[in-house]
Amino acid sequence: QVQLVESGGGLVQTGGSLRLSCAASGIIYSIGAMGWYRRAPKKQRELVAVITSGGSTNYSDSVKGRFTISRDNAKNTMYLQMNTLKPEDTAVYYCNAKRVVTPALIRDNYWGQGTQVTVSS
Repeated sequence: QVQLVESGGGLVQTGGSLRLSCAASGIIYSIGAMGWYRRAPKKQRELVAVITSGGSTNYSDSVKGRFTISRDNAKNTMYLQMNTLKPEDTAVYYCNAKRVVTPALIRDNYWGQGTQVTVSS
């Protein structure tokens, strides 16, 4: 059974940095696009960044130039380097994986449990 596990969240001051990781466990042949989403208090979930299996990336305007998404296909792991953090980046961050191929099935939309990022002013 495939699981996505995020790590690396925490409390940081404005201007600080954090690096999130999302590791997919289980017997996996391949993973399609992966992405980071976040949900701030009283707001809807929003897309932060996505990366294709080939390494193409896309970012929301609010994080462009400050966040960098990357992945290691051999380790089935995705990362989000977050620099120059702002209080408005405070949210629960979730990782998502599309088209996960395993020996048993092909399934879309796996989600991690989320990791809290809090940026103090």
